[in-house]
Formats: sequence, C-alpha cells, structure tokens
Amino acid sequence: MLFFSAASVLLVLALISHVGAEKCPEKCSCDGRKLTVSCIGKNLTEIPETIDEITLKLDLRNNNLEVLPKGAFTLTPYLTHLTLQRCNIFRVKEGAFRKLGRLVSLNLAYNKIDVLYQESFDGLSALKELQLDHNRLVYIPNMAFQGLQNIKWLRLSRNSLNNLAPEAFTGLFTLNRLSLDHNELQFFPTQTMSRLPEVTRLDMSHNPMTYLGEESVSMLKLTHLYLDHMSIQDLSDQALFGAPLLSHLDLSHNQLRYLEPLKGPKELSSLNLTGNPLYCNCFMRPLREWARVRNVKLLGACVGPPHLSEEPLQSVAPLDLRCRSRGEVLKEEFEKDDESTPPTEKPKPKGKCPENCDCDIEAQHATCEGRGHTKVPRGFPAKTQLLDFRSNHFHYLPANSFPGTSQVVSLHLDFCKIHEIEGGAFRGMKSLFYLYLSDNDIMSLDPGAFSGAPKLNYLHLEGNRLLQFPGSALALLPSLFVLHLERNAISKLDTAGLLSSKTPKLKELYLTNNTITSIAKGALDSSFLGTLHLDSNQLTEMPTQALSRTPNLEELNLSRNSIRYVGPNAFQPISQSLRRLYMDHMGMAKMSLDALAGLGPELKALTVRGNQLQELPDLSPLTGLEVVDLQENRLLCDCALLSLRRWMENVTFEIIATCGQPPEIKGQKVQDVPVFKSCPENLSPPNKKVVTAPRPPKVKKPKASVSKASEVKARPAKPKAKLPKPTKKKPQMKPLAPKVAKNKNTVT
Repeated sequence: MLFFSAASVLLVLALISHVGAEKCPEKCSCDGRKLTVSCIGKNLTEIPETIDEITLKLDLRNNNLEVLPKGAFTLTPYLTHLTLQRCNIFRVKEGAFRKLGRLVSLNLAYNKIDVLYQESFDGLSALKELQLDHNRLVYIPNMAFQGLQNIKWLRLSRNSLNNLAPEAFTGLFTLNRLSLDHNELQFFPTQTMSRLPEVTRLDMSHNPMTYLGEESVSMLKLTHLYLDHMSIQDLSDQALFGAPLLSHLDLSHNQLRYLEPLKGPKELSSLNLTGNPLYCNCFMRPLREWARVRNVKLLGACVGPPHLSEEPLQSVAPLDLRCRSRGEVLKEEFEKDDESTPPTEKPKPKGKCPENCDCDIEAQHATCEGRGHTKVPRGFPAKTQLLDFRSNHFHYLPANSFPGTSQVVSLHLDFCKIHEIEGGAFRGMKSLFYLYLSDNDIMSLDPGAFSGAPKLNYLHLEGNRLLQFPGSALALLPSLFVLHLERNAISKLDTAGLLSSKTPKLKELYLTNNTITSIAKGALDSSFLGTLHLDSNQLTEMPTQALSRTPNLEELNLSRNSIRYVGPNAFQPISQSLRRLYMDHMGMAKMSLDALAGLGPELKALTVRGNQLQELPDLSPLTGLEVVDLQENRLLCDCALLSLRRWMENVTFEIIATCGQPPEIKGQKVQDVPVFKSCPENLSPPNKKVVTAPRPPKVKKPKASVSKASEVKARPAKPKAKLPKPTKKKPQMKPLAPKVAKNKNTVT
C-alpha cells in the first residue's frame, strides 16, 4: 500500500513537471492546471500543432480557419470542449473530428458552412451538444449526423434550410432537443422527424409554413412544440395525432382565424394562440368547450366580432360564441379567391411547370436558377411557395411580373442583372415573406415597386447601386422586419426615409459598406429598431443625435468609419438598451473619460480593436461584459493605466491588451509588464475585492472515459479582504494571481 501511494505521488509530480514545462502555442494562452488552451481572435489560419496532448478545453473562436481538414484534431485526443465559433469556416471535411471520442461539446456557430458531408462528424461518439446555428446550410443530407451516439441537443437555428432529406436525422437515438427555428422550411418534414424517437422539445418557429395537414407531427415522446411566428393559415384537427404526450403547443403570431379541437394530444395543458386574427364566433365554440373539459389553458385574444374585440379567449363563455347564420359567416369570414382550395384541404399536386424550369410539387418549390431566362417564366403550380430565379438576365421587371403566385412565400432574384423595377411588379404576391434582390444593378426604386406584397418581412437589397435610402418604396411594406442594404452607394440618411413613418416595425437595419457621411436628426427615429450596422462607411463623428429616439437599440456597429474622437455621453440616448457596441479600426485616437457614461450592466460586448487609443475610460461600471477586445491600440503603459490593469485582473473572462508605449515594452501584454509594480497604491485604488488564484490541484493524465477526463478541476478561490501594502524599501504591488508557467495568463 505504501508503494502504491509513493508511485502515485511520483506520477503526479511528473505530470505537474510536464505541465510546467509544456510549450504553449504562440499567441495563445494556456492554463496547465485546468488543461485549457485559448487562442481567441489570433487570426489563425490553421490549428496550432503545439497544443499539449492532454488539453481538455480548446477555444479557437474568432479566427480565420476556413477549412477543417481530415484529422484536424488528432494531436488533442482528450478534448471534451471545442469552440470554433466565428472562424469563417465554410467546409468541414469528412473525418475532421476523428480521434475526438471524448468530446462532449462542439460549437461551430456563426460560420459559413453551406454543405454537410455524411462523415463530417464521424468519431464524435460522446458528443452531447452540437451548435451549427448561424451558418448557411440550405439542405441536410441523409445520415449527416451518423455516429453521434450520445447527442442530446442539436442546434440548427438561423440557417437557410428549405429541405431535409428523409434520413437526415437517422441514428440520433438519444437526441431530446432539436432547434430548427429561423430557417426557410415551408412544410413540416414529417418523414424526417419520425426518425427521432426520443425528442421531447422541437423548435420550428420563424419558418414560413402555411399549412399542417393530417398527422404532420408523428413524434411519440414530444412534449413541447414551438410553431410560433410562422405563416400558418390552417391546421388540421389531426395534424398532431401522432404526438400523444404533447403538453405545450405554441402557435402564436400566425394567421389562424379559427381552430378546431385537436385530436391526439392527451396531455395538452397550454395552447398559445396569441397574435392570431381569431374571430370569436360559433366556429370557435368547439375549441373553447374542448379546452374547458380538458383543462387546457388558452392564450390569445379575439379580434372580432366588435363586441368581443381584445377579449381574452380563456375568459369568453362558450355561449357568447355565436353566428348569425353559417352561410353568412362563411362568406364573410372565410371566403377565398376562386382559384384557391379550401384551407382544410390538402394541396393537390399540379403537373404544369414552365419550360426550362423544375417544379417539385410535393415540396412546393420551383427553380429556374441559371437557365438564361430574359423574362420571368409563368405558369407555375398554384401552390408553389418558393420560387428561385437566381442568376438569370431579367434586367427589367414590369408590372404584374408574377401572376398566379399568391402562395409564394420566398422569392429569389439574386444576380439577375435587374436595373429597374416597375411599380406593381410584385402585385398579387399576398403571401410573400422573403424577397431576395441582392447583387443586381438597381440604382433607384419606384415608389410603388413593392405594392401588392403587404406581408413582406425580409428584404435583401445588398450589392446594388442605390444612391439613397429607398424610404418611399418601403412605405408600402408595413410588416417589414429586416432590411439589408449593404454594399450600395447611399451617401446620407435624411428625414425623407424616416423609419418611424416608412417602416414602423423595422427591427434590423444593415447599411454596411455604403458611403454614408451624415445622418440627420430624426432619420433613425424608431421605437422598434434593435440592430443597426453602420460599419465601413464615411462617418467622421458619433451619430449621437441621430440615435436620440431609438430607445430599444441593442446592437450598434460603427467599425471602419473615420471617427477619431468619441466625446462625452456619446451613447447616453441608448444607454439603457445597448447590449453590443463595435468600434473597431476607426483610427480613434481619444475617448472622453465620460464617453461611456450611462452604460452599465446591460452592455455585453465592447470592441475597440485596431485604433490609436493611449488610454481608456473607466470600464468598471460595465459589470455585465462578456466580450471585450482592446487589441492593436497604442496603450500607454504607465501608472495612469493601473486602474485598467486591476480591472482586467478582476474579470472572469480573458482580455487581451498590449502596450503601445513606451518603446521598450511595446507589444507586451498589459497584464505582464512590470511597470505597474512601482506605482503608488493610492494613485488609482481598486474598485473591487481581488480574488486570488486557486491552488494547483493534483493533475492526472485523462483516461479513456469522458467523465474521468472532465474531473480535473481547480479548487474554488478564497477572496482576500484587500491588497497588501508595498514596503518602503522595495515598492512592489503583489501579483493579483500567480502565474502557472512561463507565457501563461494569470488566473482570475
């Protein structure tokens, strides 16, 4: 027994010696006790080869990797967590993650991945969470996730998915949560979803579906289903027949006028119908009675008749749900165009398709992409919901260019050399939700260009030649939610394009890479605007006045403008709402000490990378920060910067800042330079208590199992009351956290 104990001690000492002597990749920071490596924002183009084999957590976010080759991580087989977020990755080769049999979390969000191969995730047998949201996927092929034997949560939100292969999710026998929200799925992928026997939560919100037919949902263990913010006009009473355990159903913000009692779910306790145009007459009575008997909570309110307007559905008595006569109400409330089929009827396939185009009747998609058309083809099936005309040569869109397309939800006209759109070109497209006019030659828009498309929510006009903000044309789009105007030639924003009157519901506005030199006061007034990108323009001063009436702005990007100075109270008008602020590469030489006044715990991200700053305002009030980038500035590392240095030691996330002056320490990290040791302590007293570093634990080389490998943890830190005072003989500030090894970051 004594021999075993001594041998164990020798092994631990050997490992600690190995950790102390290991080589940390250049530009990266390593923690040998926690077995973590961080290479955030280093402009890496490939995976570093000198990462220690026993590393458990590797963070490579904000780099430029582009392609993950086969066997990219064979040198780090013990990884349990891998972050590759925002790395400009567009290809994941087959076998890229082989040898990572212990990985439990993989983050590939915010990349440019548009294709998945059948063996892209081969070898990830222990993976529990996979994040593929915010990529460019349009299709999931069969067996795309084979080998994920322990997956629990798969995130595919905010891609461009419009089709899923029948066997796309085959083999995911342990998956219990799937996120497919904010995509372009136009029908419920019944066959694909039936391969997921253990899924309990499914998020399909923000997809342009209009109809759910009989037995659309066949998922035996599903308990929570989110179908909100879609375009659903009708739902069969047997649509959820194959989901007997469903307890929460969210159908809010759709186009339902009424709903029949749902057959199948026996455990339903909550049905959310908020934001639907519910007409509370006799046709809603069966649902109300059914909900009362089954004890189902109904959320939502009536829009009519007048005497029940805005009345909560849950409080309306069944006897109040009356009709004058069935014939009158059907004619008044549910009358459709003669050419359309009744909403409760399944769409009937039609075999017609224009020449030199392809029509998928079942998927309700039609494409004429890259076929050399000079005029918009006509004669598509009446139920077509997606029309793809990309890469043709239309040049000019006359009035009534798309007859018989009243059901189209998504229209693609990118790269079609369009230079003019006549008023009424989209007339009759009453269901149009997404319109892509990117990368054409449009210089101006007729005021009536978008008439006839009242439901348009997403409009892409990036990559054109627009000279001014097209406010008059947008006035006909009362539901416009997201507007892309990047890469145009807009030089100013004036009150002619006033957002509050032209686009009252606009939430996101992207104006990156225009030639904007000025923004008039009132031009951006909007109580809805939440995201504003003004980066890569020609602004020379902060648009503080222009933001005085944007009370809900959460994200502001001003990077790559020529703003040399940020004055006091620059963000005061939006200080209560702002969450993310980007001011990179502006040539900024000075920020007022009160530049960030008013900003507090709400701010989550702040970047000022690539400027000429020698000092920074006090950041201590920004207690909610999660992302900070101070790199590539000219920080003057003397005692005046002591407060920043202390603040950096007290936060729980990594901050990289380097000295620009004086010359002898240029390029060194602010945390590492010795100049602060000689600063008088009372020059800039710290605002917070300092947390000392945890003691190094005994480190064991990870074994084969995931649980063993992830058990290597540091003991919790014990806070000290205050910093020790420096002695008179040798002035020195005690390090706030001891270094683990040479070239390692301090541990907070």
